[in-house]
Amino acid sequence: MYIVYLIVYGFILTAVLGLVASWVDRKVTARVQYRKGPPFFQPWYDIIKLLGKETIIPKQSSKAMFVMAPLLGFSAVVMVSTLLWANNNNLFNSFLGDIIVIVYLLAIPSIAIMMGGFASGNPLARIGASREMKLLLGYELPFILAILVPIIKSGFSLKLADILSFQAQNGAFALQASGILALVVLVLCVQAKLGLVPFDIPEAETEIIAGPLVEYSGAGLAVFRLMKHMLLFTLPFFLIILFLGGMKFEGITILYSVLKYVAILVVITVIRNTNPRLRIDQAMRFFWGPVTGIAVIAVVLAVIGW
Repeated sequence: MYIVYLIVYGFILTAVLGLVASWVDRKVTARVQYRKGPPFFQPWYDIIKLLGKETIIPKQSSKAMFVMAPLLGFSAVVMVSTLLWANNNNLFNSFLGDIIVIVYLLAIPSIAIMMGGFASGNPLARIGASREMKLLLGYELPFILAILVPIIKSGFSLKLADILSFQAQNGAFALQASGILALVVLVLCVQAKLGLVPFDIPEAETEIIAGPLVEYSGAGLAVFRLMKHMLLFTLPFFLIILFLGGMKFEGITILYSVLKYVAILVVITVIRNTNPRLRIDQAMRFFWGPVTGIAVIAVVLAVIGW
């Protein structure tokens, strides 16, 4: 049964929702730029087209790592999505420390991008991979600090099921001061994890073409792109579980659940379309400075009960 849940929810449903979210993001971005935007099935066409193309492995690359990197990142996203759906749908009791496992798994897609960039042997890819590494070091600290807020407010529980249960009985954490601050921090960190403007520094098309992915083609590039599309659903879903009481699919609550996700997606899209790209040193100062400061304040407020 768990294997079926992994395939149906963790992979198929998350992939479909991620592709739809990607289309919405691209369509809104096009409208902001006075363009028509892509048709609804364009993200599907892109993935299918790449899967049908030849996969070229650079001669100077570390071939095993180059091939394994996209599969590693994709597998991590599928596992995170499965854990989130399982807790949200109450399929089985969560295990102690599942939130720690999810935090670790969410770092793997960035690590996979770094592995692929360094393994390709391309100097531009290595520059992009080094930027990805620095960006990860920048946003991971405030990301973890912000996640401490729902842990503290739920009685220092490290189980997602307990966090959801506490919110069901006492209200969403996003309605409290510490929860609002932590949610703001996490939205900014999610923007960086997704590699979207203003934190698209590793790929930076006008500077280093596609950064770590410059040598990828065919199925390898398709898997990386699908991984990014799935993250566009999985990361906001994680925030909804931590701060907005999860997603329910009974009666009118279906609409409320959809609105929760759409609200976060709109914020991500607005940030993407209203900010210029930062330099890597600016991004590091931003995350280790004001963003970490806000996260620390949120943790202090959570400890004192606000």
